[in-house]
Amino acid sequence: MSDRWLDLCLIALYLITVTVFGARFGSSQKSLRDYFLGGRSAPWWAIGLSIVAAETSTLTIIGTPALAFRSDLGFLQIALGYLLARVLISLVFLPAYSRGEIYTAYELIQRRFGESLRRLTASTFLVTRSLAEGVRVFAISLVVSVVLDTGDMVSILIITLLTLFYTFHGGMTAVIWTDVVQMALYVSGALLSFWMILERVPGGWEQVASVAAAEGKFRVFDFSFALDAEFFAKPYTFLAGLVGGCFLTTATHGTDQLVVQRLLSARSEREGRAALFGSWVIIFIQFTLFLTIGVMLYVYHSTLGVPAPDPLDRLYPSFIWNELPPVAAGVVIAAILAAAMSNISAALNSLASATMMDLVLPRWGSRFASEQSKLTAARWATVVWGVVLMSIAVAAREWGSVLEAGLAIASVPLGALLGVFSLGTLTKRVDERAALCGMGVGLAAILYVTFATSVAWSWYVAVGATTTFCVGWASSFFFGAPKQAKT
Repeated sequence: MSDRWLDLCLIALYLITVTVFGARFGSSQKSLRDYFLGGRSAPWWAIGLSIVAAETSTLTIIGTPALAFRSDLGFLQIALGYLLARVLISLVFLPAYSRGEIYTAYELIQRRFGESLRRLTASTFLVTRSLAEGVRVFAISLVVSVVLDTGDMVSILIITLLTLFYTFHGGMTAVIWTDVVQMALYVSGALLSFWMILERVPGGWEQVASVAAAEGKFRVFDFSFALDAEFFAKPYTFLAGLVGGCFLTTATHGTDQLVVQRLLSARSEREGRAALFGSWVIIFIQFTLFLTIGVMLYVYHSTLGVPAPDPLDRLYPSFIWNELPPVAAGVVIAAILAAAMSNISAALNSLASATMMDLVLPRWGSRFASEQSKLTAARWATVVWGVVLMSIAVAAREWGSVLEAGLAIASVPLGALLGVFSLGTLTKRVDERAALCGMGVGLAAILYVTFATSVAWSWYVAVGATTTFCVGWASSFFFGAPKQAKT
């Protein structure tokens, strides 16, 4: 550890700098509008980069290379579904969110169905997002433990407390602008590591291309199709990627407060749409970069006969810390920490916003005498969720691959949420009772698929959304059309 003092100093400098930078936005936080929407003053390109940062957690940075190491580039098929989803969101959900100023996605549910369903959908988000983000917090502890040789508990504590500090003070404004800085850093770190790995492979890119091609590592598309259990158990086929990626992203970017909050922070619907599509271009490039890094690491380990670490999620951070020279290793590790902190800060702020705006204020709003008291409560809600995420991160140590665990957890209830939002925006006759019925059956269906079948996680959202929508629509004929539809 003594010979890495320069790297440790660089990492410490980054952690201190970004924490101070984020906290300095605290003076601009005067209301809940400032704290949760950044005053709707951020430009579209900053929001777009912030969306990318929200999607690109440490799960992506350390989990994606591990996927390519053990298989190929098939994960890119999911990214194609991401693009189709953005088209649907821009046509269906963005116009609905732009009708008046709202703070959370679930206010739209109240307008269409009522307060009960709003509380249910918001609570579903809180449970789902906290579980998924807990996995992400654990993922970054893998990196911190490699660097500092600390246990999981200490690593989780360090990264969460630092992120909590500037999120507590700076709110959404701090989240967006620290995301911009952190994203520039982690992309630069990925490019640096790409070049450094290539330098260490005997024969350079020619060797990588030769070995990877022979092993089928560059394969992207899997056009196999068969209506059997084996086909639906494969997460990375073309159909699973296009359909599953589309449903997943329509749910995360159209109904999940983590991303919707950024779209609500845009100055206009047009800027929100620009941020949404701009973010896909960067996401696709990012996935390609990190998957290629995984292929290069495969060639490096196979060519030199170096054993891969266990678990495989330590592959990328272990190589960086053990093989890259001083300064380079420090920069890349700081870049990975940047991605982690940007994602955790976004999660904390979105969890606090849904808690305050969808659960606390509708029921107990009269107890807050001023806007300042509401702002104080919002900040303490952020603290509570920080503690929750740390607790879940400790439990996530036994959940297997961090990338697929995070995606699977998020996918379970997102289908039901997407089904409810689709009922609200695409139909008029479905009332709250029918929507609740559909959501209940949709959740039951996806839980059955998750725990009782071998169906891959990439199909979860499609199953949940389709079941929720169909059952909700069918139930409306039993319950009858809502009063507003009848009149």
